[in-house]
Amino acid sequence: MIKYVSSRNKQEAVSSHEAVIHGLAEDGGLYTPDHISQKILPQEILNSSYPEIAAKIIGTLLDDYSAAEINACVHGAYDTHFDTKEIIPLTKIHDGYLMELWHGPTSAFKDIALTILPHLMISAYQKEKRNDTIAILTATSGDTGKAALAGFSDVRHTAITVFYPEIGVSPIQKRQMQTSLGRNVDVIAVKGNFDDCQRMVKQAMSNQEVLASLDGVTLSSANSINIGRLVPQIVYYYSSYAKLVNSGAIALGDAVNYAVPTGNFGDILAGWIAKQLGLPIHKLICASNRNHVLTDFLQTGIYSVKRPFHTTMSPSMDILISSNLERLLFMMSGNDDSFVREMMLQLKQNGRYAVPQELREKIQESFCGYWTDEEECSSAMHDLYQSEHVLIDPHTAVAMYASEQYKKETGDTAPCIILSTASPYKFSHDVLKAVADEDIADDFAAMDRLHELSKMPIPQGLAELRKMPIRFRRSIEIKDGMHVIADRMKEIAHAED
Repeated sequence: MIKYVSSRNKQEAVSSHEAVIHGLAEDGGLYTPDHISQKILPQEILNSSYPEIAAKIIGTLLDDYSAAEINACVHGAYDTHFDTKEIIPLTKIHDGYLMELWHGPTSAFKDIALTILPHLMISAYQKEKRNDTIAILTATSGDTGKAALAGFSDVRHTAITVFYPEIGVSPIQKRQMQTSLGRNVDVIAVKGNFDDCQRMVKQAMSNQEVLASLDGVTLSSANSINIGRLVPQIVYYYSSYAKLVNSGAIALGDAVNYAVPTGNFGDILAGWIAKQLGLPIHKLICASNRNHVLTDFLQTGIYSVKRPFHTTMSPSMDILISSNLERLLFMMSGNDDSFVREMMLQLKQNGRYAVPQELREKIQESFCGYWTDEEECSSAMHDLYQSEHVLIDPHTAVAMYASEQYKKETGDTAPCIILSTASPYKFSHDVLKAVADEDIADDFAAMDRLHELSKMPIPQGLAELRKMPIRFRRSIEIKDGMHVIADRMKEIAHAED
């Protein structure tokens, strides 16, 4: 059985369901598989549906859940919440493929994992015959928040609180969160950036004021620091590969590349784990915007947050502290927890760390990094629409531009699958400006105009958004975060079931 150990203390080991419940280890480390010795070869899933692939992969890695429990979670997530039975359609474009990850309830790739995480959490809850409330704290740079709010809305024995940067999410993303339904949800803006929100969530897990307020309440997270968020993301790498084989685009065993718009490093780490399990992946192209801390790290081995923070049209990547990189360092260093502790201490104290050359070169065997500025991002959206009448959002455009940079630099002709992580309608103002040079300030009017031009259907959840009343308007200072969270825990503790 796989044990999940803290990336900062591998003696702290729990089962997979315990890791799902707690989210973050007590010492601040991330629960990480102590080994990945299992293999799932692509020929095993070629004729499988998406739920069948999900059950196989999730059941393999979260192996203290029974097959019946995993199947119930998978079907609870994927049978009704998506607007296509494919879950993740694959669209051919001139220079590769778009893996459309935005067909779920909130029109973002986070739905793939956050529709199943509540089922995994409640299943784990029932295993332990608990009677407390799981209080989920989540930081978001835009998409995770709404996907988590939708996934956990009115789920019994849970309460969810989402923190988002007051400035730095798109108007549509903000409206999605502010109009969220559910008696057990709360949404709070923070006068800071995503890193500040993420820092608050992590700090709360060990803050004495917060811990003292937990009366019949257990803290957890729905960010990709939770292994229950990360594992379901491995599935779509396998599914997309099977689609290419089944269509005749590649032969079984051919290696492919994936271009991933990356902020917190979870989505691309899922691809690396897929590679460890046996999926033929050559390169994982890490695509960044102007906040290119990851690109610089992959090229130099130096991770430094001592740099300006930029607010861009791809806000889900406006991140300087990429939490899941810690998991990669742990696994690639041979589970060297003392090394990871030292790197994280240096990051906290000095704002930077540097990995040894041998480890940097090992990482570069699987990963490469490229970044895209705002003008290049707009050009990518414009050019694809003009040449093929295909709309993409800014995050997808960053990944597409990165894949083109990679091909020019390396001459690699392997097929490239670009992760298309959000509906273009979530960023209607910027997409319309890019593809048609029309500047319509109102995002809903821009959405209508994009639909008029492209005839691409507007996802139902976004189409209905303009009529929904705003429920959450609260905004807080960073310094008040722990007190606000402690008060929220007291509120949850005394709420009626």
